[in-house]
Amino acid sequence: MPQDKRYSQMADYELKQEIARLHEQARKAEQMGMVNEFAVLERKAAMARAYLLNSEDFKPGEIYQVEGDPGVYFKINYLNGVFAWGFRLNGTGGEEALPISMLNKLQQNQD
Repeated sequence: MPQDKRYSQMADYELKQEIARLHEQARKAEQMGMVNEFAVLERKAAMARAYLLNSEDFKPGEIYQVEGDPGVYFKINYLNGVFAWGFRLNGTGGEEALPISMLNKLQQNQD
């Protein structure tokens, strides 16, 4: 089924159907050893998941763990729609954008 709507125009149930479809295609690509196709489909699913989240839950200046990348942290400079713009800590220092669905809030210890 070709996608004729932008993720931003889809209702939650449509997004969930699209995510399930993308995960199924990614699973098949992985089974066939199509690594690049798998990565593209997983990124599309992450973008669709971002539209199910509330961007107001993500704050500039805060640090988040990057999903699927243990030990990699991302500091948000600003948000633009469902994308967080900022940089990876201990990275190259270059600014990049990640879908907010790829950011996990750090557990904070409170004394």
